Amino acid sequence: MEEYGGEAFAANEQRTIIGKRLNPGEAAPDFTLDYFDVSDLVSRTVHLADSARMVRLLNVVNTLERPICQRVTRQWEDFHSMMPPDSCIYTVSMDPPQVQARWQEIEGVLHQMLSAHRSDQFGQDYGVWLKRGRRLARAVFVLDRADRIAYAEYLTDQLREPDYAAALQVVQQAALA
Repeated sequence: MEEYGGEAFAANEQRTIIGKRLNPGEAAPDFTLDYFDVSDLVSRTVHLADSARMVRLLNVVNTLERPICQRVTRQWEDFHSMMPPDSCIYTVSMDPPQVQARWQEIEGVLHQMLSAHRSDQFGQDYGVWLKRGRRLARAVFVLDRADRIAYAEYLTDQLREPDYAAALQVVQQAALA
């Protein structure tokens, strides 16, 4: 597995990322992530194939405990209404599914939260696994209907917000394809 030193930082702390950076045109790695179904209070598993033929935006955050991650997740929620009907947003973090569901309920966020808490596989496959701290580096991915990477933004500065407009433009283009 590839290792990138200095590819992420927060304030003056350099972080090392493990995994392969994805580029537009590459196949999106499959994933097995969890969410907490509040209707019957059970954790469920989600795979990439569960949203086949949809355009997906993956908002990857360190943890929903950090203000920047909360702000970005709420911003994507605000943009959700501007997205095509056959697209969806997933926010992915290492937070346990119950923690995500509680935050979601408090904040009124309706888009799906997915937890990578069971392993570092998602983080490594998507090139966002932070070597120290059991967290994911912040990133945004757009996956097209054919499960290919249409857009990838890796945020080197973990305190910066992503380029919302660029990602939304790719979502719109991928929905028309």
